[in-house]
Amino acid sequence: MALYIYNSLTKRKEAIPPAKEQKTIKMYSCGVTAYDRCHIGHARSLYVFDVIRRYLKFSGYNMNFVRNITDIDDKIINRANELKKRFEVVVKENIDAYYQDLEALGIAKADIEPRATENIPEMVAHIEALIKKDYAYEIGGDVYFSVRQFKNYGKLSHQSIDQMKEATRIDADPRKKDPLDFALWKKSKDGEPSWKSPWGQGRPGWHIECSCMSMKFLKTHTLDIHAGGRDLIFPHHENEIAQSEALTGKPFAKHWIHHGLLTINGQKMAKSLGNFITVQDVLKKYPVDTLKMFFLASHYASPIDYSEEKIQEAGKALQKFDILFWKAAGLIQDETIEGCNADFIERAEISFTKAMDDDFNTPQALAALFDLVNDTNKFIDEEKKDPRYQEIIFQAVETLETYCREVFGLFTKEPQKELPPATKELLDQRAQARQKKDFKRSDEIRALLQAQGVVVEDTKEGQTWRWA
Repeated sequence: MALYIYNSLTKRKEAIPPAKEQKTIKMYSCGVTAYDRCHIGHARSLYVFDVIRRYLKFSGYNMNFVRNITDIDDKIINRANELKKRFEVVVKENIDAYYQDLEALGIAKADIEPRATENIPEMVAHIEALIKKDYAYEIGGDVYFSVRQFKNYGKLSHQSIDQMKEATRIDADPRKKDPLDFALWKKSKDGEPSWKSPWGQGRPGWHIECSCMSMKFLKTHTLDIHAGGRDLIFPHHENEIAQSEALTGKPFAKHWIHHGLLTINGQKMAKSLGNFITVQDVLKKYPVDTLKMFFLASHYASPIDYSEEKIQEAGKALQKFDILFWKAAGLIQDETIEGCNADFIERAEISFTKAMDDDFNTPQALAALFDLVNDTNKFIDEEKKDPRYQEIIFQAVETLETYCREVFGLFTKEPQKELPPATKELLDQRAQARQKKDFKRSDEIRALLQAQGVVVEDTKEGQTWRWA
């Protein structure tokens, strides 16, 4: 079966060539802007594209994956001014935190993670070429792209120029030929970071960096896949297409993938609303696999709403794998045992692959794995006389672990050795609740602990716990 990807450009699912025909996929994703800590919306983006990258590799493709880091931008300059720090200090602090978050999430770095400030000569050359081709113009040290010169402007967002103008709040600059014209180069103000250019001291606009760095490091004018959040379709990705195709005359990307956005209890995340949740915030309360399970339960293109209730449900779902793995470990005594397939295992493999080949449908793929968990538990309970009993159990668990680890990046991190203080407090509260015979409260706390990756068991000697 072919692997299909929904292309935001054409608004339809399109097959990509099989691995035997196109061995390498060149993929680019817009990365972080280093002005603040990563939040769980960033975590979803990073994880979604990590799963896509993993599955393509699992399917036999070589991946050349580039994800940029924006280290010069208006937001960075503003944050540096707020904190009264040099912009380089703000950038370093946030890039260091970004890599700590990647490690905590168990997400690999891209093959190349270029920084904007390290590729400014290429951006200057690109802008110069656009001016020569009459797609851009300079006014007082600023350079703008002329959108009306590019006949296909709006083809990604599927809007006309006039529609975009009506729907978008645009910073007024009376010098521009058209309000929608966007900055390729910005003249620096006094005290701002700047670089030399034919138009004076300045810095690149936000959009130009992705065009230049993607084509430079993927060594092509036409990317196989360009990925990013749905909020980047306009103006960022629309502008990337315009400034890239105006220069090369070639399609900038074959496939555009956009993930849905994340809200918190139905609201947009914002510090002013008090619902800004960083990656570190959520990982202090819940294991990374619980967060990943929460993300996997929704298709990448769909919006997703974060709540304590939903992430705790994800933790409970994850326990189904844990319980089966512990059960199987107690049944398989022979360390040299080899796996043996069964109909229910093959059925799960087919369903999993079919789901992932259909635009990376992780909810359906998860359903296939949960069916395999249920069928394995049923086999364990009902087929003890099967001569291949241990071999089939081994193969079922092996299949689950392979898909979970290699495709979804689950169960790849060793659990903590020490309990966080807040978790210890929950265990104490549960023990006290049981002493008072408040079993409702006891069960509520058990659910909270499960969501944090702690399995609680009641024995004759009292309450015990273990990491999931």
